[in-house]
Amino acid sequence: MPDITPATAFLEAEGLALQVGERWLCREFSLRLGAGECLVLLGPNGAGKTTLLHTFAGLRAPTRGSVRLAGKPYASWRANEVARFRGLLAQQQPDHFSSSALETVLIGRHPHLGRWGWEGAGDEAVAREALRDVGLAGMERRDILSLSGGERQRVAIAALLAQSPRLYLLDEPTNHLDLHYQIAMLELIKGHTRKGCSAVMVLHDINLAARYADHVILLDGRGGVVAGTCAAVLREDCLSQAFGHPLRRHVVDGCAVFVPQ
Repeated sequence: MPDITPATAFLEAEGLALQVGERWLCREFSLRLGAGECLVLLGPNGAGKTTLLHTFAGLRAPTRGSVRLAGKPYASWRANEVARFRGLLAQQQPDHFSSSALETVLIGRHPHLGRWGWEGAGDEAVAREALRDVGLAGMERRDILSLSGGERQRVAIAALLAQSPRLYLLDEPTNHLDLHYQIAMLELIKGHTRKGCSAVMVLHDINLAARYADHVILLDGRGGVVAGTCAAVLREDCLSQAFGHPLRRHVVDGCAVFVPQ
């Protein structure tokens, strides 16, 4: 694990561009995400948000440019080290086998175990705390196949918390969640950034992005990308052009709110 200083960028992209087949998802852009910061990926359906998140996670190589974690390219990381540094919440949670909620959350501890290691009391304590954090205390023995979609999503978030990464990568963390738990889970992730972690989230709700993002990458689905601070990107003209529908910005109790015209 590299030495982390207050000046260390947890995630950097330089001249990044992505192409799938003949289609460009985004042209060259650069970014730098430091400790305590939250980046939100926005754009219409099919614009490439998940593909970009997976590129940040090291699951695919960029067409052009480079991605670095803590100043190092993915090729310079050992697999177990990078698994401890960054964690990914996938968009879908396929469950092919029955297991308890606690067993599922304990999967997040695997990067911290040796090759032949087993979870110990300390790992179980971390997993139980993560379940409490997502509002599932007392459901440790529940079969995940019996959970609602929202409960299953919170188990997945708990597994990510149990992994204890420095960089959280979350693909639609509000999937299947009602309003109460949407806010609760985003506040939970924001709380971890306040403790010195960083987060990259794919969101569909512009107003949640305005509430929680420090930086935004806006994809328009045609290869265009606008990247910058929340204030610089979340503008009526940029959003209306990207989503293909006019939006108006209002300020409510000091917070920006975007409403379709």
